[in-house]
Amino acid sequence: MRSIVYSRTGSSSVLSLVEREPATPGPGEVRVKVTVSGVNPTDWKARAGGGSRPVFDEIVPNQDGAGVVDAIGDGVTNLAVGDRVWLYLAQHERPTGTAQEYTVVPAERAVKLPEGVGFDVAASLGVPAMTAHRALTVHEFGPARLSPGSLDGRVVLVAGGAGAVGHAAIQLAVWAGATVIATISSGEKATLAKAAGAHHAVNYRDTDTADQITALAPNGVDHIVEVAIARNAALDVQVIANHGSIAYYATDGGGDAAIPVWSTFAKNVRIQGVLLYTVGDAALSAAAEDITAALRDGALPVGEPAGLPLTWFPLEQTAAAHDAAEQGAVGKVLIDVSGDNH
Repeated sequence: MRSIVYSRTGSSSVLSLVEREPATPGPGEVRVKVTVSGVNPTDWKARAGGGSRPVFDEIVPNQDGAGVVDAIGDGVTNLAVGDRVWLYLAQHERPTGTAQEYTVVPAERAVKLPEGVGFDVAASLGVPAMTAHRALTVHEFGPARLSPGSLDGRVVLVAGGAGAVGHAAIQLAVWAGATVIATISSGEKATLAKAAGAHHAVNYRDTDTADQITALAPNGVDHIVEVAIARNAALDVQVIANHGSIAYYATDGGGDAAIPVWSTFAKNVRIQGVLLYTVGDAALSAAAEDITAALRDGALPVGEPAGLPLTWFPLEQTAAAHDAAEQGAVGKVLIDVSGDNH
């Protein structure tokens, strides 16, 4: 089979296309014939490595993807050969991700796709959708699970509404009944956020961003899905409701955030970090189940008309796909592993 691998960290030039034998699934594992592989910032950042040595001698990148189960290991009862699945955290604590024709994953990381859901949608879930789910379910008085009506009466602010996590957060929040305000940086991105379902889009480069948000949510914002806590902390605290939550899922390059103490104290604000790798199995399982329910309802479409433009690459151009993601391609970067999707 064709696999993309790297044996040292660095620029995308460390990636190479090789031939490898498909692995055999062990107990509790399944092998998936990969159709589409999704690229996330975490994928190119892990490959870049910051000068560190890889944990494994050879690594196949990419956490997310979609395909068809073609072999199952002992003890797997929830999946069968031929099942169409979406994958999450395929390469977490393992050397083999989805940038290859076949990948072996723990059975719980392969989630059965509802009928009619395309592999482009399926490969766009994983890290973005599960991160968004967690960010929407850490409120002190909010729901621990998402379903239609679970966010009725609540206002959600999604920072960076045109990004992959922002897009998923908008879609999940709207599906659950929230009023959604997205912050964006341009008219083009406002169009994308509204196509995803956002009720309002506010340009965070405006000088009166807080006033605009307050006018839309005079009682405050209940949930904030935050991509840049260091940059936006003051704004977030200004518009947050009493007992509101600010869930941040990115690190602003590792810098520190200055949190306004009096405002957060006075409003009983919850500030919650969100990292899938350490969030725990219960949160991951809950997210997988709720996201699959949203898929059944047709709530998570992708593509530019749905607010998430797709940029496609063939498997042999995985390095270019990583570069596109690193350079901030708007929407989602996907790799057509099978050659049948684009």
